[in-house]
Amino acid sequence: MNILDKIVANKQKEVEHAKNRTSYSQLEEYDFFHRDCYSFKEFLLDPERTGIIAEFKRKSPSKGIINDKVSVKEVTNAYAAAGASALSVLTDRNFFMGRKADLVSARQANIIPVLRKDFMIDEYQVIEAKALGADIILLIAAILDPAEIQKLASLAKSLGLNVLLEVHNLAELERSLNPNLDAIGVNNRNLADFSVSVETSFKLAPHIPADFLKISESAISNPETIKQLKLAGFNGFLIGENFMKQEDPGLAMRDFVSVMT
Repeated sequence: MNILDKIVANKQKEVEHAKNRTSYSQLEEYDFFHRDCYSFKEFLLDPERTGIIAEFKRKSPSKGIINDKVSVKEVTNAYAAAGASALSVLTDRNFFMGRKADLVSARQANIIPVLRKDFMIDEYQVIEAKALGADIILLIAAILDPAEIQKLASLAKSLGLNVLLEVHNLAELERSLNPNLDAIGVNNRNLADFSVSVETSFKLAPHIPADFLKISESAISNPETIKQLKLAGFNGFLIGENFMKQEDPGLAMRDFVSVMT
């Protein structure tokens, strides 16, 4: 069993516990459940912004603790001020030290789209994401079959959420496309062994239909890489560890952006 299998097995138990604690009808009473979501496309393509989806991540299974000394509000505010097009917030507790409260804090403190970064396997999590204030959900092709992707994406769209589908190879991309997706994210990190290579994005770029926003995720630590990815047709760039490993992630992003153009 690889790390991804372990995460999914744990997530199944976690979701069942969540259902027992908070019902669907209770989630629908949350204030954020009734707000209109921000348009991922509008913010990502805004020429006044950077295209960067800046991530708040305390820990990863491969690197251990990255940064557990900073606050969600301060970091996400600084990301937004530095020109982030969207924010990504980890909500998985057991493997990433994330919290659902982190998503709420990011939503309360910012006026740009927020992605719930988690391992979504159940419709309950989609409802929960809307209730917690997310604008975007992540669906990972490696852990979902095409019917599951269709079901979760369709529910998300009915709630006004934006949907980012994450793929790692051409087979995942080709079997997973459907009209309810807004963006295709190419994860340059192999979720089985957590090795990274930005070449994955360059290889898959020509195969992503023009109907979808193109996002490159992970392994981006150099502004020059973003220039190359833009030439390959990418609209967005998810960066977390490169910023979070610094004492001041917001300053790290500002410095990064200053040499992008």
